[in-house]
Amino acid sequence: MRTTGLSLVIGMFIAVRPGMAQSSATLSGRILDATTGAPVVAATIAVTTTGGSARTDSLGRYRLEGLKVGIHRFLVSAPGYSRGSVTLAFAAKERMERDLEIEPVAAPGTTGVVGADTARAQVLPKVPVTADAAPGRRFTDFERRRATGRGQYMTRAEMEAFNVYTLQDAMRNMRGVKFNCTGGVCRAQMVRAPLGCPPEYVVDERIDNTFGPVIPVRDIQALEVYTGVSDVPGEFAGRNSGCGVIVIWTTAGREPRRK
Repeated sequence: MRTTGLSLVIGMFIAVRPGMAQSSATLSGRILDATTGAPVVAATIAVTTTGGSARTDSLGRYRLEGLKVGIHRFLVSAPGYSRGSVTLAFAAKERMERDLEIEPVAAPGTTGVVGADTARAQVLPKVPVTADAAPGRRFTDFERRRATGRGQYMTRAEMEAFNVYTLQDAMRNMRGVKFNCTGGVCRAQMVRAPLGCPPEYVVDERIDNTFGPVIPVRDIQALEVYTGVSDVPGEFAGRNSGCGVIVIWTTAGREPRRK
């Protein structure tokens, strides 16, 4: 998005219901262009569970207040971009900050390049692509850890190939992982962990033991599973690492900034 000699300032509209409880949560952050990392102005983020919505300002910032404790699904849209969605869980009085990315859509009949001379555009023959698509810059650490051979890993393509429908399905055949099921709910338990010692969930580089176990598989882009303290990389070592660590990368995560 470009502006020439024009200062764009668009107000942020926040949906706040009267009489919201003091225990309600807040979600804030920015909506970013997935290709350039630039802020997306006038994007809308809507809460499907409440009907509330917010619109980004000239810096791509948004803020949603009055969210009840529990799981909410958010839809992000903006002119010229594909729609995106993310599901997040909130605790009482939580103040979550999350930057979200959406993919730009090229206009039909153009090359997708701003300022391209479409009158002189030449149609090139189709070239078959046989190489796997690059996973993206945000998965650099995922690939580095997978190369060490420590832990167990699964990508989005592998989940689709194996017809995985839940997080439990994805981990069911992994070594050293079992499940304790009560009341129709199954929770992962590492074989080497003490009884009643649940694994730590890290979602997009943030500890989230509330949303992690129930995250929809459609939102998972990659998965790392470490069943014991000897497998856990240093960046995930902590007080619960002896119980195992499950690292989840979702569609909501951001690419790191280019230096």
